[in-house]
Amino acid sequence: MSEVAKKFAELIYNSNSIAVLSGAGMSTNAGIPDFRGPNGIYTKANIENPERIFDLDYFYLDPSLFYKFHKKFLEYITKAEPTFTHKFLVQLEKEGKLKGIVTQNIDSLHQKASSKKVYEIHGGCWKNYCTKCNREYSQEEILEKVNNETVPRCDNCGGVIKPDIVFFEEPVKYLTESEVLMKNSELVLVLGSSLAVIPAAMLPSLTKGKIIVVNKGEISEMYLPPQKVALIVNEELDTFFMQVAREYSKLKEK
Repeated sequence: MSEVAKKFAELIYNSNSIAVLSGAGMSTNAGIPDFRGPNGIYTKANIENPERIFDLDYFYLDPSLFYKFHKKFLEYITKAEPTFTHKFLVQLEKEGKLKGIVTQNIDSLHQKASSKKVYEIHGGCWKNYCTKCNREYSQEEILEKVNNETVPRCDNCGGVIKPDIVFFEEPVKYLTESEVLMKNSELVLVLGSSLAVIPAAMLPSLTKGKIIVVNKGEISEMYLPPQKVALIVNEELDTFFMQVAREYSKLKEK
């Protein structure tokens, strides 16, 4: 594994324009369970019909189902702290190498870690809006409301408040910006994503350079051009990135 970490570090060291696509593996590493599975949030929140949670029509029909999930999700993301990998990406951004992060996650952990240029293509939890009058509510206000109301409602007009999360029927955000970021990159790091969900899965292929995938578990290679793939690493992110960071430090000291 040290040889793989060394090669990874060399690719980073020799690149001046790096882009990142991050997925659920970044969040589970920070202590946020995945949604599905025996220990997932759907199970923890005791939700029997999870397919309706992010259904926009159903949200307007009965927002209490979404908020049953969201209350539990907010408990996890409020406690979660950025991982070593999150912080390593911040370092690369400060050095001018990392030009931006496209994330499929809605927990805003990249921003919590101090990353500056982050495109949350599925939206995020830190902004919330009234669906009637569009008044904005902060995360702190929503945390208080979910503890006191089954469905948070606007103080102005009584409308249902919705977090700035992309539901199934809504278009992803920042797609054009994400495409430009990838097209201008020499190196794309795919971190904690199985590359199974489009359009995110299609973005890395836009790079003019190389792609590295680090994900614990299976990945879909359907949208990965083989000639652009430098490495596929099936490892836990923080364990691997600690090795990469050591190798990268050696290169910078030379």
